[in-house]
Amino acid sequence: MEKIQVKASRNYEIIIGRNLLKDTAKYISQVMEPCKVCLISDDTVYRLYGEEVKNSLTASGFEVCSFIFEKGEKSKNIKTVSSALELMAENNFTRSDLIIALGGGITGDIAGFAASVFLRGIQFVQIPTTFLAAVDSSIGGKTGVNLESGKNLVGAFWQPSLVLCDCDTFSTLSYDIFLDGIAEALKYGAIIDRSLFDLLIQHGDKIFTSSKQGPWDTCTDIITEVVKQCVSIKRDIVMKDERDTGIRQLLNFGHTIGHAIEKCSKYSITHGHGVALGMLIVAKASYAFGWSEVDCSGEIKQALDNFGFPLNSPFSSEELTAVALKDKKRTGESITLVVPAHIGHCYLKKIDISLLNTFINNGL
Repeated sequence: MEKIQVKASRNYEIIIGRNLLKDTAKYISQVMEPCKVCLISDDTVYRLYGEEVKNSLTASGFEVCSFIFEKGEKSKNIKTVSSALELMAENNFTRSDLIIALGGGITGDIAGFAASVFLRGIQFVQIPTTFLAAVDSSIGGKTGVNLESGKNLVGAFWQPSLVLCDCDTFSTLSYDIFLDGIAEALKYGAIIDRSLFDLLIQHGDKIFTSSKQGPWDTCTDIITEVVKQCVSIKRDIVMKDERDTGIRQLLNFGHTIGHAIEKCSKYSITHGHGVALGMLIVAKASYAFGWSEVDCSGEIKQALDNFGFPLNSPFSSEELTAVALKDKKRTGESITLVVPAHIGHCYLKKIDISLLNTFINNGL
């Protein structure tokens, strides 16, 4: 078991290991006295793990009510958050009570946003059950929901009180969903750590075979190591720039275009798959514009190919630009892109929005 400390506006611990869910209450009791808990989860994850977590909590004196929503990006909206808030109000939750997010990134975003606004803020705990949520979205305090106009346009910075990552939960993921986390892990390697990028390529066949066909035990050590490295990188970045005004923006590599791909597909293309294609488009375009020291697109494409990502955009540069111009990283008449100098080092580049369509077209 690994423990990683985060020192931000709220200090908290990230616990990474296996077979942790049965002891959920033990870990939460280290940061919270027994209280009322709103356990927020989607219908698929709750069916798999909800009762185990609930039973652990109730056995230790926590009073649990569950809020279960329909899985998928379509539920990541204000209406879902409002329903969760109404449930807590009806059950007389107070500022000394707790929200638990049990699930992937969508669940964490919904639960975290609800925690940030209920009674002007109550504590919450992240229990990520997807590889993507474990390596990225459960850490750092970004919460929020989508609007019809775009992804993550409403939200708040609200740090969890604990992140409990049981890597055994990844064994129930489809390979396609598992790939979402691979994309984010490759992102960390591309922006800041060449050795992590190489580690994923080196062990890609083992991760691929084990997560797709089993047995799960053959790849958990590698996966746990990847989670630890990604979490450590994000921890360091968040501690330097919690509010996303500087270095933390590097974590958006591939995301501006990736989010546009998701939105254009009506979210039939998942976040990690959108980010994978977004990274490749940006790498190609950045080299074409002379902004990269070397052409990173070949290595990125090879890494993504090794894991079986589909890498042809079904959308035109015009379609992607129209959505990307509504991205929250736009400021006035400019937008900030994350550009790879080489694998292991990216930098921020602000461009005029008039260049965005040409830029994307060069990457397709």
